[in-house]
Amino acid sequence: MTKLNKISNTKMQAKANNQTQDDVVYCYIFDAILEQRLPPNTKLNEESLSEIFGVSRTIIRRALLRLSLEQVVDIKPNKGATVSAPTIEDAIQILKAREITELAVTELATENCNQVQLQVLRNLVTSENEAIANNDIGKGIRLSGEFHIELAKMAKNAPLLHFLRSLVSQTSLLIAQYEGSNNSNCSQDEHSNLLNAIEAGNKEEALHLMDHHMQHIRANLNLNDDATSSDLHVVFSDIIRSRA
Repeated sequence: MTKLNKISNTKMQAKANNQTQDDVVYCYIFDAILEQRLPPNTKLNEESLSEIFGVSRTIIRRALLRLSLEQVVDIKPNKGATVSAPTIEDAIQILKAREITELAVTELATENCNQVQLQVLRNLVTSENEAIANNDIGKGIRLSGEFHIELAKMAKNAPLLHFLRSLVSQTSLLIAQYEGSNNSNCSQDEHSNLLNAIEAGNKEEALHLMDHHMQHIRANLNLNDDATSSDLHVVFSDIIRSRA
């Protein structure tokens, strides 16, 4: 495909979705991070992305800046942009912030529940379960994130929605970097059970289920300093002990 065709296609897609070219590029990169096709520390070369999307480097730069404001991309002077690589301490703070935010979202979503948005959420659960059944883990994680973002929309609180969107993408980075041996995807029943409680107007049960849900996500991440250390003596401590 020629560069002209790439530009034309990007413009047509932006027009069809009532988006700017900046939005289209941002969404593609954001989805690639959510689906873990761009793992932590991946260098995001402006020239390469400009050629791939067939747009100016100015548009690429604006999209990357937007992602950096959501803390999923790091931009450093003279070094360019890379996908963020949260430390263990970062991970602990991100998870705590998300737990608090999700509880606030759940409370408001229960108060503002409507059938149209509930159906959108149930459709996402169905798609997520299908992706997991097909072993499409990246897509499953992305759809799980979309579920939480859509739930925030039902809460009808714009600042919470904006903050949660950033936390969802950062959590995906944590899964990519610190996923343990267990399946990091949410239990297939957790989202459905949560929606049932919200639809019934049972705020206490909904909050309990969301708290359990967040603890499940945390439990599937290996945030043990020893297990992720770059110190060879720590990594191979079992060998050292066996020789003692």
